Amino acid sequence: MAGVEKRVALVTGAGRGIGRATAELLAARGARVLAVSRSESELAALGLAYTVADLGTPEGCARAVAETEQQLGPVEILVCNHGIGSAHERLIWEQDPEIWDETMRINLDGPFHLSRRVLPGMVERGYGRLVYTSSTSGVVAERAGSAYTSSKHGLLGLMRAVAQDAGPYGITSNAVLPGWVRTEMAERSADAEAAQRGVTREQIWKEREALYLPGRVPSAEEVAQTIAFLASEESSGVSGEAITVALGSIW
Repeated sequence: MAGVEKRVALVTGAGRGIGRATAELLAARGARVLAVSRSESELAALGLAYTVADLGTPEGCARAVAETEQQLGPVEILVCNHGIGSAHERLIWEQDPEIWDETMRINLDGPFHLSRRVLPGMVERGYGRLVYTSSTSGVVAERAGSAYTSSKHGLLGLMRAVAQDAGPYGITSNAVLPGWVRTEMAERSADAEAAQRGVTREQIWKEREALYLPGRVPSAEEVAQTIAFLASEESSGVSGEAITVALGSIW
């Protein structure tokens, strides 16, 4: 697939999981990728340009964009993939407000600050691609996950707002909604559920796999393929859309 060659892409949460698979795929297709996360050791192993930043702060978001511009040039593709999961959450009446605040800061405020920083240049140049990693929890609530669920619902609102504001300028804004993917974040969730129920991690994953028609969970690479399409020139007719990557299953 063409459409990302020589384009400058900023990929967040790129140290592992879906973000890593996306950064590697875009680079393999000719994009000039800057990877961002909070773990320098993971980023260094990628072999791509990178910077370490806390994307749960306005300052960290500003740093990520500035480093991309300094190392590679103006951002043409923004993939907002970083996030915090729900393994540590509780029923809403037991929820620690600090967990709510942290989740919103990372999962929703960060994408807002990144978007508002890259969009002026995209508007000026008349081109841009923004892709946000939400979740199937962005449309169907999970139990004991009020902060995560709300943040992922909110991310779809942000994506659609960007599509409306930036659409007249040759810019598209879309989201992917992965189902369970066996990332480090999802492993923490599995461990927490396994401990609560007194079963093994593998039992949790067997149950999760059974939710999907092929009897397996989607892979990070499958999600990355969808992100790569939305980041490409060929996706010009698609904007304001939330594309589920869950193997055709009802979750």
